[in-house]
Amino acid sequence: MTLTTKKIAPLAIISALTLAISLFLKIPMPLTKGVVTVLDAGIILTALRFGKAEGAVVGGITGLLFDILSGYPQWAFFSLLIHAGQGYVAGLKGAKTLFLALSCVVMVGGYFLISWLFYGLGAALADMPGNIIQAIFGVVVGITLERSLSRVK
Repeated sequence: MTLTTKKIAPLAIISALTLAISLFLKIPMPLTKGVVTVLDAGIILTALRFGKAEGAVVGGITGLLFDILSGYPQWAFFSLLIHAGQGYVAGLKGAKTLFLALSCVVMVGGYFLISWLFYGLGAALADMPGNIIQAIFGVVVGITLERSLSRVK
């Protein structure tokens, strides 16, 4: 990924919008003290529009900053890794549907493992439905936004 102003500017704008919307729309998950957000939609949009490296950058930045700004600093490093992985996998070329599904597995599986480590198996299992919904919603909205933007040249 070559860093130019033409590349940095849209990634910064998408990161800022994704973060702002995610900070505004948070659904609490009481058992793990976490939240469900629309963060994944911006990550998927970026991965589809720009590619794997850009998806990883936006995923990592927004995941990290969201947790720090939301008062979940213990999750920040893990969110950086999980959402960067999600963006990277979603942006892989080839069987787009397969890679989008795998990006959901990366996010849901990553948070499952870390929730299990932090809070135990019961809480990790209780958190899974929210993460599954968030991942699927992110893919649907990300694809919809990408298709809408591709029509506008």
